[in-house]
Amino acid sequence: MTPYLLYKKREDKYKDAIPSKFFLKNNPKFDFSGIWFHSCSMGEVKAIKPLIEEFEAKANISVITNTGFEEAKTVSQNVRYLPFEIFLPFWISKQKVLVVMEAELWYMLFLFAKRKGAKTLLINARISDRSYKSYLRFKFFYKKIFENIDKVFAQSQLDKKRLEELGAKNVEVIGNIKLAQLPQKKLDLKKPNSKVIVAASTHEGEEELVLSSYKKEYGKLIVVPRHPERFLKVEELIKDYIKDKEISFHKYSLKEDFSSDIILIDKMGMLNDIYSIGDITILGGAFANVGGHNPIEPAYFGNIIISGKNIFNQKSLFECIKNYYLIEKNELKEYLEKASTLLKPELTKEGSFEPIIKEIEKWQ
Repeated sequence: MTPYLLYKKREDKYKDAIPSKFFLKNNPKFDFSGIWFHSCSMGEVKAIKPLIEEFEAKANISVITNTGFEEAKTVSQNVRYLPFEIFLPFWISKQKVLVVMEAELWYMLFLFAKRKGAKTLLINARISDRSYKSYLRFKFFYKKIFENIDKVFAQSQLDKKRLEELGAKNVEVIGNIKLAQLPQKKLDLKKPNSKVIVAASTHEGEEELVLSSYKKEYGKLIVVPRHPERFLKVEELIKDYIKDKEISFHKYSLKEDFSSDIILIDKMGMLNDIYSIGDITILGGAFANVGGHNPIEPAYFGNIIISGKNIFNQKSLFECIKNYYLIEKNELKEYLEKASTLLKPELTKEGSFEPIIKEIEKWQ
């Protein structure tokens, strides 16, 4: 494994994470006994920010990914990468409470946190349709994990039933806490005097699909690629698409307005601001086989949501929305043509932090 890790370490996104997780470089134990929050990545850290802030002075945070690490650093300086499991028995220090987000079911994590005196909580827990059979095959193993979890906060009654089948005890349904804090915009952008189509968090192959389905009469098209390293490639795709058409285009970094027919957002952190002036969102990551992206944000801002069918990473969030459209690639043009007949989304299943806060307060 070591040669592979050394090879992966050359990539920017792994250059800190791999030495920290596998060699404990600059990744010591937590300095004090407090409330230990563990999340995998940026999205999960964002989701529990209000919870961390509630116990900010006592908070310790561990993560898996580099993006999660950077996000956690905006809340606290007490941030660590969770080490590889073989290191956990001697890396874990005594904590008052361990709060683990969603599917981070690491046996050694719960076992040694509990052995060293922590009360252990699993929050926003769910078992997806896609994962259910796999979990059942290893039921004996998950039963051992749940023996060391004192309380589980589940998203739905179905999740509660499935978790209990796997051995979870003391399960309480409180909804999806990712809906406990609503999206916020940073800028008050001026909405154009036309319909606005947002191609949001697009991946390889999805921009071509959107462009081939787009017509100028549908409205303005704002393209927001998921990864900044693809900005240049997407710019070239758009330029190639419009070269024989009467369609105007500009990059937002060069002109911060929406005067052209197609605008490429080549700046990070603007998606909620763009949703706030949008009418229709073509949500990326699900026409490609990435697993989809968060539909809560465009739904909150009232955008009609059109996405592909590969939403396996976001199914729990789509279940919190009424009215959205999951389609095949060859149907996109048809749906853009009939957009005026499509229903706007409505948010449901809003969760709450209060039961979790009360549980933590018992043990801090």
